[in-house]
Amino acid sequence: MFNEFKNTFNRTNNGHVQLIIVNVVVFLLLEILRVGFSWSNQAEIFSAIYKNFSIPNAFSEFLKRPWTLLTYSFTHDLNQIWHILFNMLVLYWFGKLFVEYLGSDKLIALYVLGGMTGALIYLAAYNLIPNPPEFITQSSGGGMVGASGAIYAIMVGAATLLPDYTFFLLFFGPVRIKYIAAFYIIISFIGTTGSNAGGNLAHLGGALMGYVYIKQLQAGFNWGRWITSLLDWIRSLFKTNSKVKITYRNSETKKTSASRSKATQEEIDTILDKISDRGYESLTRDEKDKLFNASKK
Repeated sequence: MFNEFKNTFNRTNNGHVQLIIVNVVVFLLLEILRVGFSWSNQAEIFSAIYKNFSIPNAFSEFLKRPWTLLTYSFTHDLNQIWHILFNMLVLYWFGKLFVEYLGSDKLIALYVLGGMTGALIYLAAYNLIPNPPEFITQSSGGGMVGASGAIYAIMVGAATLLPDYTFFLLFFGPVRIKYIAAFYIIISFIGTTGSNAGGNLAHLGGALMGYVYIKQLQAGFNWGRWITSLLDWIRSLFKTNSKVKITYRNSETKKTSASRSKATQEEIDTILDKISDRGYESLTRDEKDKLFNASKK
């Protein structure tokens, strides 16, 4: 089983599955610790551990645990299996679509950006609103966990890129993803006056980042490039240098290959516009190759 998961994790352009595996592994490890400390009557030790994964609502507490800006979006409520199950299903559906058009690097970058934006909105609501209403000060139990903000970013990002792409839903039939995204945004907006106000504010923050990220990408600005570069640097630390292999190719072949694989930002924008208007199937083979190669940058 370990080898199967390892092989699955290492497949190329498989970012949505990699994120799911990381979320599930964190969930299982925390559950094992929770059960172990509960059986040994040391539940307070586990509470201290879990606290370091969840982002606090007080800014003074957050300054003591700044890493929770990232860790909370890979952590879920251990008492509700539906929390992680539903999040991972949505991540798989929309993440698979996102990867197909923009690649794994941009998916992972948007996941991180969406989670961070949701967390900042959450912190702002608790600390910057003068005399915050009672439902905000009492919600979320003093902290927040969950990948929902990051997943909302991916869902809205996919809907912004391909608004007319259709999912076939049980009991509903074909539904365009722009309507699915709009439905969940409305539900989260209504939920900002409920017991999970902080979580729903994080959803809206993630959704906003998803929309802005795609619009900036279409304008030629990749807000997640620093995340991709950081991950590439981390990966390079665990890679061994391979022997240099020199090959010679015909100059004409080089020019032909380069012309097929390289594409200007203007061409990429045109291809994305074509996808938005007429769908991925309308692209030529050369356009698909250019989009795929651009997604790996």
